[in-house]
Amino acid sequence: MTMNFSERADRMDVRYVARLARIRLTDAEADELQGQLDDILAFVGELKRLDVQEAPPTDDSSGNRNIWHEDVPRPGLPHEAAMALAPTARHGQFVVPKIME
Repeated sequence: MTMNFSERADRMDVRYVARLARIRLTDAEADELQGQLDDILAFVGELKRLDVQEAPPTDDSSGNRNIWHEDVPRPGLPHEAAMALAPTARHGQFVVPKIME
């Protein structure tokens, strides 16, 4: 399963990406998502054409400083509630598919 995609490519196969993520898609879902992915990649292509030579490097363009809030510990989800959300559980733990060969 090889994929010919580079930063210069203007199209990526959504079915390939879904297989990597182990997501099953119907034909209708794949068609809809392919259109959305094509739109996203087209927009990224437009952004790449912008002249940003004069733009100063920044990590925050809002100008706000010291806007971080203190971390305040709060109670987490009770174990029983978390296990009730698990698709599969065994011995009080989540069971997940093996992803490494």
